[in-house]
Amino acid sequence: MHKLRNWISGGIQQKVFSLVLYALVLTMAAYTVVIVWQASRLSELAAQTNARQKEAITSTVKTAMNERLTHSLGETTRMEANIANDMFVDLTGSVTMMADYAGKLFTRADSLPTRQVALPDASTDGQATVQLLTEKDVNTADPAVARQVGIAGNISDLLVSLFENSQIDSCYIALPSGVMILADDHASSKFADDGSIMPIEMTQRPWYTGAVKAGGIYFSDVSADVFTGNVGIMCAMPVYDGNELVAVVGADLLLNNMAQSVEESANGEDFVFIVNDKGHVVFSPKERGVLKAQESSAAADLRQSRGAIAKLVEDSLKNPTEPTIVEVDGRIYYMCGAPIKEVGWAVINAVSQQATDAVTTQLQNEFDGIVDSAQGEYSASLSRALTTIVVLLVIVMALALTGALALSRRIVRPLARMTDRVKSLGGDDLQFMMEDDYRTGDEVEALADSFAKLSAKTLQYVHEVTRVTAEKERIGTELNMATAIQASQLPRLFPAFPNRPEFDLYASMNPAKEVGGDFYDFFLVDDDHVAMVMADVSGKGVPAALFMMVSRVLLKSHLQNGESPAEALSSVNDQLCEGNDVEYFVTVWVAVVQISTGKGVAANGGHEHPALRRAGGTYELVVYRHGPALGMMDGIPYREHDFQLNPGDNVFVYTDGVPEATDANGELFGTDRMLEALNKNPDATPQDALASVRQGVDAFVGDEEQFDDLTMLCFTYVGPQDELPAEQG
Repeated sequence: MHKLRNWISGGIQQKVFSLVLYALVLTMAAYTVVIVWQASRLSELAAQTNARQKEAITSTVKTAMNERLTHSLGETTRMEANIANDMFVDLTGSVTMMADYAGKLFTRADSLPTRQVALPDASTDGQATVQLLTEKDVNTADPAVARQVGIAGNISDLLVSLFENSQIDSCYIALPSGVMILADDHASSKFADDGSIMPIEMTQRPWYTGAVKAGGIYFSDVSADVFTGNVGIMCAMPVYDGNELVAVVGADLLLNNMAQSVEESANGEDFVFIVNDKGHVVFSPKERGVLKAQESSAAADLRQSRGAIAKLVEDSLKNPTEPTIVEVDGRIYYMCGAPIKEVGWAVINAVSQQATDAVTTQLQNEFDGIVDSAQGEYSASLSRALTTIVVLLVIVMALALTGALALSRRIVRPLARMTDRVKSLGGDDLQFMMEDDYRTGDEVEALADSFAKLSAKTLQYVHEVTRVTAEKERIGTELNMATAIQASQLPRLFPAFPNRPEFDLYASMNPAKEVGGDFYDFFLVDDDHVAMVMADVSGKGVPAALFMMVSRVLLKSHLQNGESPAEALSSVNDQLCEGNDVEYFVTVWVAVVQISTGKGVAANGGHEHPALRRAGGTYELVVYRHGPALGMMDGIPYREHDFQLNPGDNVFVYTDGVPEATDANGELFGTDRMLEALNKNPDATPQDALASVRQGVDAFVGDEEQFDDLTMLCFTYVGPQDELPAEQG
């Protein structure tokens, strides 16, 4: 041994120092290994936890968005198609009326007086006038031609009436001799620049030749009007006297509003386009690509194209479709279509998948940002921790073994606890809380703080999803209450008038899941008149129910004040139009029957046609022209329809929820099946008649969900009795 001052080389002091030194080195080495291993495990666990949380949140948000898209896009598309279809149905009705009238004129031509028709007069612009047009070189002075014009001239008043009371731009009758009688309010458009009246080769026009070839109602392609240049469609129908073609009647419907609506539908990558029965795009806001609207001669049939767009167009021309993913011109859309059945067209809504998935993408990006931030902070903290460990190794070399062990325990204990806590996270327990054991003032505290922030963000997303779900349940509860309140406002006690044996009636409303706007009503106007109302408010939900109750009260008030059905509809229409900012409207059928005689007066504001059964016969639809729905435009006069009920006759009225009930294949129940259900037992009581129709609907629809209210009313006229008991109440 050698002694150097107080240090003895090779002695016990050196051995103790060496032992402490060796123990300290080994301890610190082991400690370093543990730290690295724990950090690796924590990083792996954090990455796995983040991935599971991201997957769960993304899946939940995508499911919610897809459910909302399927409902909203489908409803919007069907509504747009129905609105367009009603416009073309009205056009078909006007042309059919003209054809029936013209056929009667030519059948009775020998007994009818002639009526002269004047040439166009430019000074009458703005007035509805009837004008005589001819093909080139046609001599109207020819007695045969003049006679035909004179006979056809008797339709002039009908042409003017249809023009003034509908949406058509013009209506006309063309004779094979090259003569046309036309009604419109822009006579000046018939003149050339030199002031002469322009000839028109009407017998060569597509609407004329197409109607003759079809032998019935014919719709032309979308084209510009020969006189005004406005975009529209022509509907025409041939008229025969026996097997001889005597005329072709037609009407023009401007589609400028439809074109403008389609053009204005473009919102970013979302838009609406319309295809015709040939698969051609007739209206679209797209200025290039396969969905650009082109002339029929240059347009391609989308049904012959490649990809999902072909099947979507083909299906949309037949039935409403579910949202489908379609790639067009390098972009991916959710598309949903519905047919415009009257003309064989289809409305198709396109919503960009990128825009639809934007919420999910944003959520993923925010989540990734939080994770990246936490991982960056964790990596920085780990780097600082390793540097600190190296420094501590140098310092701790001079410390006692006890200090080294105490220091190692102080560092390892919070990390071990943190690791155990992270491993236990799962299920409903997803929150990592900051505890005093983690507040070490070093990298351990920074790591714990990062986990705590990440955990808080995760819980925030979970709470938000929970809140949205609770709000949806609350709205559902309120809708159920609104449905109950709505049903309670309708008369439900039957027999309704037990002391009036002259008639019997029964009514029912089976609401869909959502609050609807259907309603019926019946009441005695006085001792000898009973009123019946059947109506359907546009839209769903609580606002539609409120609009329904206001409409019902107003109708009843005006009828009880002695107004006729047409007067009541006009008065209520004006009242509903006042301040109707939400643009709701209501279709109404109303009738007042004189109990002692069976004489009835009915008025129809855009509602379904009633069904009538004569005693001993079967139910048949009563089809007659009716006015527009209430609440759309004020100042509209409504027409009345007189009818006579004899003892044993029945009247059945209903809302569109009956014929538009849909089975699993998208097929409608229709009025034919409705009449079939009624005629299974035509002598049934009103209550049994309604039950028969409901059974028919239920059997047809099967397990499919009911999307609209089923509202019906049946009235049986018994006739006056020998002795009537006094009215009670």
